[in-house]
Amino acid sequence: MIAVVKIAGQQFTVTKDQTLYVPHIEGKAGDKIDIAEVLLVDNDGKLSVGDAVKAKVKAEIVDHVKGDTVIAYKQKRRKGFHKKKGHRTAYTQIKVTSIA
Repeated sequence: MIAVVKIAGQQFTVTKDQTLYVPHIEGKAGDKIDIAEVLLVDNDGKLSVGDAVKAKVKAEIVDHVKGDTVIAYKQKRRKGFHKKKGHRTAYTQIKVTSIA
């Protein structure tokens, strides 16, 4: 069974027992979450799309991690101006436990 879910404005294709990284979600490691916004479900060739989807995806928060450092470097030539900034995006690692 495959489902397309929307988490924090992004769409993800998920299957049972899959682990994925999503934008930061509030909660502690080990907390159970329900993803109610299911856009599509493929159940052995039977597609349910839009309002016909009556499924819920249950997941568990595994960990909170940070992504790789992204560096933004600005420079203006012949002026002696340069600026270097960096940031690390926060992600939450979740494991899909069931699609019902």
